[in-house]
Amino acid sequence: MLIASGLLAIVALTVATGYFVAQEFAYMAVDRGRLQQLAEGGSKAADRAYRVTQKLSFMLSGAQFGITVTALLVGYVAEPLLGTGLGVPGSMVIALVFATFVQMVLGELLPKNLAIARPETLALALSSSTLVYLKIAGPVIRLFDAAANRLLRAIGIEPVEELPQGATPEDFRQIVEDAGEQGHLDPELTRLLEHGIGFRELVAEQAMTPRVNVHTVRSDEPAARVVSLLETGNSRFPVVGEDLDDLRGVVGLAEVLTLPPEQRASVAIKKIASPALVVPATLPLPAVLERLRTERRQLACVVDEFGGFAGVISLEDLAEELVGEIHDEDDRVAEMIEKVGDAWRVPGRMRLDEIEDATGVELPADDAYDTVSGLVLHQLGRVAEAGDEIELNGVRLVVTTVARNVPDSVVLSR
Repeated sequence: MLIASGLLAIVALTVATGYFVAQEFAYMAVDRGRLQQLAEGGSKAADRAYRVTQKLSFMLSGAQFGITVTALLVGYVAEPLLGTGLGVPGSMVIALVFATFVQMVLGELLPKNLAIARPETLALALSSSTLVYLKIAGPVIRLFDAAANRLLRAIGIEPVEELPQGATPEDFRQIVEDAGEQGHLDPELTRLLEHGIGFRELVAEQAMTPRVNVHTVRSDEPAARVVSLLETGNSRFPVVGEDLDDLRGVVGLAEVLTLPPEQRASVAIKKIASPALVVPATLPLPAVLERLRTERRQLACVVDEFGGFAGVISLEDLAEELVGEIHDEDDRVAEMIEKVGDAWRVPGRMRLDEIEDATGVELPADDAYDTVSGLVLHQLGRVAEAGDEIELNGVRLVVTTVARNVPDSVVLSR
């Protein structure tokens, strides 16, 4: 009778432990977005389960409290009941081994694996009892939580009450990378997804055409000047006044074509220019895209923190951040990556991440620069000259041409 009572007590406590273990892992593993969707669809169980996930830290404390108490009770009950009932030498050891085995397999591992395999099913099934338990045991759980938080603050760590919901960009980036490596995504789709994830982390100055490469027109020049610049491959140009930092607007070929041909040599550009859309250099690319879309523009002028003209950014620039370099018949050959034997000739203004995507050559990144020309200048510590060479991480960089004291073209080789 005593042994039967002991076994019954251990089984009951083990079931209780398993309940709290399943509770802990189910709500940790369940897709909270899916619960919210089910709740909005009218599922009361999903609504209760979603409410539990809204206070996940508190629920985890409650589950740990339940696991600790039931595990201690198993040890307390097992030895006197089973040990005395067995009546043989070493009965205490036998009882503890038996209790530990049952507790580990049935109370810990089985419910844990079940919760990981079927998190949504268990989260829905346990939702009512979990809310009731948290309400009853809430005062005790809060007491232990407060004590633990005080200890954390005493050693200089601020406790976090809730876990972040949803995957972070880094989580998505890792998922895409793993899927690509395992062959679940083709290389082009992998690259596109990686660019899409990284898009929100870039700012205007990282995607713009820098000032030194921008063709501008003066406000007092005739409209015919715009026509003469079409050979540059651009159709819209910033309009400036006394100097390049004196932005007056933007003019395009479309505005010039509205003029009769005989007036294009006499009408000043300022008469047909439209106000410039100006964005700060630090504006994130999604915000730049939204500004362009809202104001129905193709081009925005970028200014630095001092109000100086830093460059221009177009819809094509934004598209290239998502899909990679877009080359058409108007692009200059010098601006494209060119394979030269076992080496690559790249434009100096190309960003390091773009070079890695196109060639597989990884160059050291630093907050001090974004482009390969910036890297070369950073390493040289002086103005670049044609023929300058540096070697980094087994990659040899040779400056082939220089424009305005910065590398215009660089050859990379391993």
